[in-house]
Amino acid sequence: MDLNLNWGFIAVVAIILIALIVFIRCFRIVQQARAFVIERLGAYHATWSTGLRIKIPIIDRVARVVSLKEQILDNPPRSVITKEGVSIEVDSFVYFEVTDPKLYTYGVENPIMALGSLTATTLRNIVGEMELDQTLTSRDYINGKLRTILDEATDPWGIKVTRVEIKSIDPPRDVQESMEKEMRAEREKRQNILRAEGEKQSAILVAQGEKESAILRAEAEKQTAVLRAQGEAEAILAVQTATADGIRKINESLPSDKVIQIRALEAFAAAANGRATKIIIPSEIQGLAGLAAGLQEVLTSPELPAPKAK
Repeated sequence: MDLNLNWGFIAVVAIILIALIVFIRCFRIVQQARAFVIERLGAYHATWSTGLRIKIPIIDRVARVVSLKEQILDNPPRSVITKEGVSIEVDSFVYFEVTDPKLYTYGVENPIMALGSLTATTLRNIVGEMELDQTLTSRDYINGKLRTILDEATDPWGIKVTRVEIKSIDPPRDVQESMEKEMRAEREKRQNILRAEGEKQSAILVAQGEKESAILRAEAEKQTAVLRAQGEAEAILAVQTATADGIRKINESLPSDKVIQIRALEAFAAAANGRATKIIIPSEIQGLAGLAAGLQEVLTSPELPAPKAK
């Protein structure tokens, strides 16, 4: 009897524990930036957002927990053929987010794999219409066109493609070497152009300097000549002024004819002391010269008696 009671007690406790576990599992907490897709009896029932939710045991089932954060799909390098038949390796990233958890759950079997395959196919189509040079210089165009096509194609899957980035484009080795040679040649060409331009500018500056120097020298010589001419003109003016002042003073003193003749005689005497070998003296001055010579002879003669003292 006691054994039956023990087994009964154990059974009751087990039932209570199972009921408690089931009751606890009926409550689910949905975290931030997540969504729960709920099926009831195998069919889609609801999409739970953030908060505390109650699930009916056995009847309700969480079909998928979906992250609503932006996600990154890192595609492996893909071999793509350009328009002229050159095979290149393209490595890309796809940034996306889930906008409809229901479509993401039921729209396609494996959304991530489907998105990767669609990216590779679309990339081949885009690059296949472009030449190699255009492909290497048009990453922004490829990114924009690829994002637009992927975004439209993934709408039925509840996915929004936010951004596409081409990480690298690697042409074949021989093409890379050829491109490197072209780049080196282009760099050397630019360096030569810059060097020639520098030499040209230097020559222009030297010529301008010589021109300015010549102008300054000519201006200095001009100023010197002007100053010399001004000095000579001032000297001549000073001589003429002095001469005019002398004549004016002579006129003001009203000299007699005899004084004028003596002055003229002094002037001719000064002229005779120069290099002239022949001088013509006017007759008026000749008489005066004889008078002066006679007077000098009388004053210097020793035969004249000395004057008597009074």
